[in-house]
Formats: sequence, structure tokens, C-alpha cells
Amino acid sequence: MAGQPGFFDLDERYRALSAAGDALERLARAVDFELFRPQLETALDRSDRSRGGRPPYDAVLMFKVLVLQTLYTLSDEQTEYQLRDRLSFMRFVGLGLHDPVPDAKTIWLFREQLTRAGAVERLFQRFDTALRDKGLLAMGGQILDATIVQARPARLTVEEKAVIRDGGTPSGWSPARRAQIDRDARWTLKRGRKRQPPDGSGHRQAVEIAVPAFGYKNHIGIDRAHGLIRTWAVTHAAAHDGGQLAGLLDTENTASGVWADTAYRSAANLAALAKRAMVPHLQRPKPRGKPMPPHVRRGNATRGKVRAAVEHVFACQKQRLRLVVRTVGIARAKTRLGLANLAYNLLRFTWLEGRTAPA
Repeated sequence: MAGQPGFFDLDERYRALSAAGDALERLARAVDFELFRPQLETALDRSDRSRGGRPPYDAVLMFKVLVLQTLYTLSDEQTEYQLRDRLSFMRFVGLGLHDPVPDAKTIWLFREQLTRAGAVERLFQRFDTALRDKGLLAMGGQILDATIVQARPARLTVEEKAVIRDGGTPSGWSPARRAQIDRDARWTLKRGRKRQPPDGSGHRQAVEIAVPAFGYKNHIGIDRAHGLIRTWAVTHAAAHDGGQLAGLLDTENTASGVWADTAYRSAANLAALAKRAMVPHLQRPKPRGKPMPPHVRRGNATRGKVRAAVEHVFACQKQRLRLVVRTVGIARAKTRLGLANLAYNLLRFTWLEGRTAPA
């Protein structure tokens, strides 16, 4: 029938997308998503198909949907709509024009199954193994840091906040309210650089900027050579950065250097690094009430040039991926942040592959 799109029309559209530089096509070409299938199948609780019923969506297809959702910061409803609307999304996950599209509820249930199974950590490790198999070993030492990822705060009374801070649940809360209030996230102060007072203000000392933030912390460790995330952990926002050092250390890194800011400098952490024969390159704090010694300032500047690489990871996650936590509870937050860390490695690997590809 005249005007009805056919196979060759769709093929022409796909060729046009490829010619324009489809980023998702480059990602699909660089990463074999089938390598995640064993971990996905283990995590999913598939029902018995002997009694019939609609077959479930392919596990790798659904995982690609979550990758799209993370890369483009989409809600479940928006993800469903974009899968129906955008040819690049359909081609990436492997859907045809006449194939059924997973709805928002299906996407939510799939992510919940991965959360309950704790599968994101295993998926991350599976891709890290694939990176090492391709020769992208953790090299050059490691850089540790953390960033606050904001979650949605709730309006609570002082008494309710005290109960939640102690790990309890306020009395009188209905099941619906307990399901809607995040009792795992915490408030903290996000401290920025000190700002010099304007002339004539009467202040002699610089004023430190402190912004209240509610949510979680994404603790990561990257390797210095490739800038890939090798280790990660998720805590509430009030957790101390230095307390996560031992769990973030990558013992398979080929170099012994460890770079981090002053929050990681403590006697316990220095002892932990010495026990593992690792060399600490930790920033030194300014002496209280005294000017910074010149040699300490120079050492901090030298270490800071190396440590700055981890800020590029956080900039990508917060600017490009617009990383926030819209879920409730630390288990779902781990899934959200774990997918963001995995998505960053997917993007970084695609860039590394393109940089080394022959012309």
C-alpha cells in the first residue's frame, strides 16, 4: 500500500542513524552484552513455563533497558515511551517495530528482582573481569574518593528524625508511610571551598561554604592508568569517607600507590595500607591556627594533580547521567548507584576502544 513503511524504509532509517553517529550503536558494537547473561539468569526468579502464559522478556534485553534508563536518566514510564518512540533505543535493545515493548511495571519488577538478588555487584564484577581479559588491567595505582548523591527528603518532626537516626521506626506510621519515607538516607553538610570576604565587609577570615544535603554517598576507586571504576560502595550521606578505605582497595592493581584526600588520612588507614604494602599519597590537612607550610602545600598540589582524575568520573555521572536517587531504601540506592558505576565503565570502555581502533 502506498505510504505504508516497509522493511527497506526502516533499514534506510537505521543507515541514516548510523551515518549520524549513533552513540548507542557504538556501545552495542564495543560491548558484548551476552557476557552478562549467566549472572542475570541466576538472579531472576523465572516461573514454571509448563503451565503456559506469556513468556518473559529476554534477560539481556531487559538489562539493556536498565542501561538505557541509567544513561538517559529516565523514569520507568519515560523508558517505556522512549522504547516505543525512538528507533535508536529499539535497535539497541533488539526490538522490532512489531515486537511488544516492556511496560513500566515490567521494568520496575525486573529491577526489583536484581535488587533482591544483589545482582548488580556481580554484574559489575563480571564486566570488570571482561575488561581485564581485554588487557585493561588495573594499573598505575588507584584513586579513592566519594560524592554525595541526593535523594528526596521527607518532612519529619524532630522526634521522628531522632527515632530514625537511632535506627527505629516512629510509632503510628502506617505501612504506606513506611514505604514512602527513606529511613536509610541521612542529612550531612557538603563543604565547599572557602570564599574570601568582600572588601569592606569587616570579616578578616575566609568563610567556608556548607550546603545541607540529604541522600547517599557513592564511594569509588578508579585505576590511574585507564580511569575505570574498579571498586565501589554505597553508604548514607553522613558516613565518613575514610571508613570505607579498606573495602575500596583493589589488591589486583599492578602498582602500589593510593591517592586520596585528607578524609582518608588516619592512623588506622595508614596501617591498613602498610599491611598491604601499598604506598599512601594522601592529602595533608592544614595545621589548625597556623599557615600551611610551603612543602606541604607543594606536596598537596602534586598529589592533587593525580587525584583530580576521579572528579571526572563524578562530573560524568552528575552532569551527563544526572545522577540522583529517586528510590526508597539503601538496597535500591545500591542498585541505582551500582548501575551508574557500571554505565560509566561501559561509556569509558567504548571511548577507550574507539581511541585505539585502527583508522
